[in-house]
Amino acid sequence: MSKIIILGSSNAIPTRGHENTHMVIVGQERMLLVDSVSTPITRLEQAGLDFNNLTDIIVTHFHPDHVSGIPLLLMDMWLMGRQRPLNIYGLHYTLDRLETLMGLYNWGRWPDFFPVVFYRIPAREMAPVMDCPDFSIHASPVHHMIPNIGLRVDFKQTGNSVAYSCDTEPCDEVIRLSEGVDVLIHEAAGDSLGHSSAKQAGEIAHKAEAGRLLLIHYPTGKFASGDPVAEARTTFQGDVALAIDFMTLEFNKK
Repeated sequence: MSKIIILGSSNAIPTRGHENTHMVIVGQERMLLVDSVSTPITRLEQAGLDFNNLTDIIVTHFHPDHVSGIPLLLMDMWLMGRQRPLNIYGLHYTLDRLETLMGLYNWGRWPDFFPVVFYRIPAREMAPVMDCPDFSIHASPVHHMIPNIGLRVDFKQTGNSVAYSCDTEPCDEVIRLSEGVDVLIHEAAGDSLGHSSAKQAGEIAHKAEAGRLLLIHYPTGKFASGDPVAEARTTFQGDVALAIDFMTLEFNKK
């Protein structure tokens, strides 16, 4: 069974019950993190997953609330004896900065460090990221304050499809990326520079003819206000829900 587990659902300011937005995609052969924050090994254990099974990471963009956990994850894997390679995917802009960050930790001189393989994604629509027996993944640039990508995941074993907008203003690229998906996971941080409101997320889901809308990267704790689900329902007639930490989306054959 293929699944996506939401590891964090908050915008850039997390709370005790809502970590920064990131998620894990689990197939039969591959386990893939989309961004990494906080203490990744603990987070994966809380989700019932063995971090040793992690094969890949996609880094959507180089903002702290999306990349802060990567140095700790790599160090902990090294300390616990990992030997097999880990694949990391992202735009040139993103991976250049991630490699610089790791250089500041002097990781090239850590003895017997396991192989980390970087794959740079072209900054064009529907750029291929990964194709394996579990799923195929494509990326498209979206409209944020720095270079950023949204993702589309097509599960081969079940025929399901999921799109993730990541942090973005409303844009046609997300509509095209999300066309006809079973689930659109769309940010709802608010109508501001580089972000979208829940109402705007609903408009995108409607135009893409998505089956279901899951709102993520929304304000939590003392910054939460209004009813994002009700707001999204004013523009999208399908099923709408809030992503919450450790929510699992399971996919069976259609």
